[in-house]
Amino acid sequence: MVKNLSLIIKITEAVQFRKSVHLFSLIFLLLVFSAVEVAEAQELRSRVTVNSSQISSSDYDYLDQLRPLIENYINETRWTEDTYLEDERIEVDLQITLLDVDSGGNFDANLVIQSYRPIYNTVTKTPLLIINDGNWRFNFNRNRNIIRDDNQYDDIASVIDFYMFIVLAYDYDSFSELGGSSFLRNAEHIVNVAQSSGASGWSSVGTRRNRNGLVTQLTNPNYEGIRRAIYKYHRLGLDQFTLNTDRARQNIFEALELLRDTRRQTTERYLFDLLFSAKYREFTAAFLDADLDIRLEAYNLLVDMDNSHVSEYDKLQ
Repeated sequence: MVKNLSLIIKITEAVQFRKSVHLFSLIFLLLVFSAVEVAEAQELRSRVTVNSSQISSSDYDYLDQLRPLIENYINETRWTEDTYLEDERIEVDLQITLLDVDSGGNFDANLVIQSYRPIYNTVTKTPLLIINDGNWRFNFNRNRNIIRDDNQYDDIASVIDFYMFIVLAYDYDSFSELGGSSFLRNAEHIVNVAQSSGASGWSSVGTRRNRNGLVTQLTNPNYEGIRRAIYKYHRLGLDQFTLNTDRARQNIFEALELLRDTRRQTTERYLFDLLFSAKYREFTAAFLDADLDIRLEAYNLLVDMDNSHVSEYDKLQ
């Protein structure tokens, strides 16, 4: 009887131990999954600067609210359905220069957006996009909030949303061929909503170097060669450069050929100018250590497409 009781006690203790282990394992797994969830991040990491030196009136002493308002809006908005880790977030800088203001708090501003992409197998990053928009007018009064509504025009949210979708489109295009198409459709929708408002910078009439012209060209099949070249240059060129330099350089050369062919078949130059303004130094650097005949071929390609940076390309001769 005593032996049976002892056996029962041991079995009970074993069961309790197993339950404790199971409970501990469950708690541990919950903690792990919680840590993973916490580690997930928004897609964009923005840095916003605001230059208000041209606005001298003391009536606008609240302008220091503008930088954190826009920065937090970008960083806390969920832009995609994809999962990002903290170190995968896309870096984007916004430089806002306030140029003028009227008595109603309507500001004229210049906006510069620059985004970056990591280069695989390195610790460096590459500028992916640089856009200068000198035609932004918005109302900003004390304690204003940004309210996002995809079907309503807002003179701050709509402009920021538009350019963040363009940033995402360029980034996704650089990792998979035409991978940013869904974001371009989002940007196109914003243009359609904004045009009905009559706000500046969205018109399809007049200059083609505005928000409407940008997304119109990016969604035009005739300009797909630019987007395909962005993929080939980054994913098959830069990302592979430290692994197989010769093959990566050949892919970069083929990307330039694709750009040249697309340029010859189209009339608008806005997308080309945006690309070369961000990449001309890199294009040169990719061929500096190549054999002379390859350098000269690259030189001829580059100067044929971009005569604004010939002094840089001359290094290849």
